[in-house]
Amino acid sequence: MANEGKVTNGEELDRLLRRGVAEVIIWEEMVELLRSGKKLRLKEGFDPSFPDIHLGHMVTLRKLRQFQELGHQVVLIVGDWTAQIGDPSGVSVTRPMLTREQVQANAKTYMEQFFKVVDKARTEVRWQSEWFGKFDLADVIRLTSRFTVAQLLAREDFSNRYHEGRPIAVTELLYPLLQAYDSVAVKADVEFGGTDQKFNLLVGRELQSMMGQRPQQVFLAPLLIGTDGSQKMSKSLGNYIGVAEAPSEIYGKVMSIPDDLIMDYFELLTDVPDEELEEFRQQLSKQTVNPMVLKKRLARELVTQLYDQEAASEADLHFSKVVQRKETPGEILEYRVSFKYLRTMGEPVRVPNSEGISPIASQLLEHPDISRLLVKIGLAKSRSEANRLIAQGAVSINGKKISSNIASLRSGSIIKVGKRRFAKIINTDETGKGDR
Repeated sequence: MANEGKVTNGEELDRLLRRGVAEVIIWEEMVELLRSGKKLRLKEGFDPSFPDIHLGHMVTLRKLRQFQELGHQVVLIVGDWTAQIGDPSGVSVTRPMLTREQVQANAKTYMEQFFKVVDKARTEVRWQSEWFGKFDLADVIRLTSRFTVAQLLAREDFSNRYHEGRPIAVTELLYPLLQAYDSVAVKADVEFGGTDQKFNLLVGRELQSMMGQRPQQVFLAPLLIGTDGSQKMSKSLGNYIGVAEAPSEIYGKVMSIPDDLIMDYFELLTDVPDEELEEFRQQLSKQTVNPMVLKKRLARELVTQLYDQEAASEADLHFSKVVQRKETPGEILEYRVSFKYLRTMGEPVRVPNSEGISPIASQLLEHPDISRLLVKIGLAKSRSEANRLIAQGAVSINGKKISSNIASLRSGSIIKVGKRRFAKIINTDETGKGDR
């Protein structure tokens, strides 16, 4: 539709270009495009090395959705070609070499989560292999000839490693050029990314200009600080809140953020009006509001966005009941497992006899390895993580904290991990019915 995306209202421009925005390059050109009524092609790329999206990604995704609501087109680039190359040097742990099947599986999960925020109907999905699959050595050489090594070493992480004498693989130097070529291939008008992507996005702008296209605008979003309150949100750091996590888990994690992050999260992740946010700032500054009240509002806003209002209300009730009043939730998932499978594989642990049962038999029936159990039912990713949780006092059985991975457990016991995760354990050795 002609002029569908045209923006002439100053307040609307501010909402698009200021709130939740770190930098726009070039501001005046971006404003000109928005006022022209042209339907813009908004490029967002992702590396399918990992499948999950967290709230840190959501800062940019929400901005894409705002542009879509004005009629603009998102172009999602799946970096399937570069993901299959990986980083053979082993320097970058974020670029493992993947098979095509792994890429496709990760991309499927990613897109399911992506479309929880971004409108699928206004999104064009493109795979890098569409154009790079046709590249030969001559094409690669022509692409690299447009830039100098000095230009690429201007990127901060490359520069630091070069001056420290740490290796930089040639493949790593190619990534900014390949990402830039994506912009040429899809004729991007605007590319979105976090502030840590500034260099790569500017290379795309430069390459488009070299190849006779109007250079894309660069739209940089702030990096969201994670739940630890110190570093950017990241799965590898464990300080993340995933967009596909259960409503009660999202709610509970939001409640755990430091008080000084409340306003950043409101501004970057919600549509609460600026006027109301200013009231919140004043209340926090004057200490006229309990920060927990605002965190609950924030948690409800986020769960409603990612699920619905009913899920937000249920998560709110769950938090009040389970975390604040320390009650056991009414509905707890049951897991049917074999205690014999969970027994320790080391030396037999001598435990008190139970009505004539031998120590080893008693161990098999009532003292399985809890670390194995936590991994099996999905409450820990590995036995080392499970043992760490136990050592930290984060695991309890029927309301009593345990300090060892070998602990008393009967069929029907309730295990709690952290403040919010519960599981009811049914011993299939007794029931004879399947295990999971």
